[in-house]
Amino acid sequence: MLVRVQSSAGTPAERVLIDWLRTWKGPSDPHGVATVNCSLFFENRLHQFDAIVWTPTSCVIIEAEALVEQVRGELEVPLDGPWRVGGQLVSLEGGRRNPLDSSREHTYALQAWLAAHGLGQRVVQGLVLVVPPQGSQVRLRQLWNDPGMEVVIGDQHQHLAEYLDHLAPRGRAQWTINEVALAFRGLNLLPYLPAPQDLVAEGFGGPVDTTLWRGGPQQAQAEAFREEMAEVEAAADKPSAIAMPWYSPWALYPTEPGEMDLRQGAMRLLLMVGMLVAVAWLVWFVIAAVIQFGPG
Repeated sequence: MLVRVQSSAGTPAERVLIDWLRTWKGPSDPHGVATVNCSLFFENRLHQFDAIVWTPTSCVIIEAEALVEQVRGELEVPLDGPWRVGGQLVSLEGGRRNPLDSSREHTYALQAWLAAHGLGQRVVQGLVLVVPPQGSQVRLRQLWNDPGMEVVIGDQHQHLAEYLDHLAPRGRAQWTINEVALAFRGLNLLPYLPAPQDLVAEGFGGPVDTTLWRGGPQQAQAEAFREEMAEVEAAADKPSAIAMPWYSPWALYPTEPGEMDLRQGAMRLLLMVGMLVAVAWLVWFVIAAVIQFGPG
């Protein structure tokens, strides 16, 4: 997972999220690119995102929230209204009672922005990551069902990884390299846009328009990537020469560039004639044997 932090300052829950995202380096971990503390100005309103995670198959807006007090029991999460544990209201950092409201607004805003920029078929998921204090024992009871929005208890980083892994097989790959680059440029995140090589390593595919990196710190790497791909395509289109066996006349008596060696040419010719005679004799021998000893 590539992690791009626009602002290092943040809440304790955001710092926990950053640490978790940066630990995902193995082949079995979620792959993609995450931007932390970014924003979108859309329809005369500024939307502040704790994090946006792009994977080849999904785009997830994460709201990172921390519980103030240590709690034990079942966390009841309604679609509207405050959250409770055992009938008691829980306190979240920032004083919010239900972060689903902001998660819903941010998700709809980014979805509408993508549609306005020709990426309307890209589904945006909303996720609220709730980080409890050390020593808490919390179970989640989600009192609603919405496939586009979910709450995850962030007492272990595996829970967030499992959520992203669960999204992966839902459909085909939706995000290409160019589309991720378009989103970064539109969100004024060009300085944080990874190089095409890095996006390929994270599983993103599709063609690469290097002009999308123009003006950013990864422009040179994008140009180098284009040259590498051009060389690969040229090598693939070039007809491959037939490998000669060791006993070939052209392998035993190779030609020298720029020179005409009559002796080498004569030896190649004699060897080729000898091989043809040997093959003809072998064919004649087989035919004669069939005629002589064959049935009838």
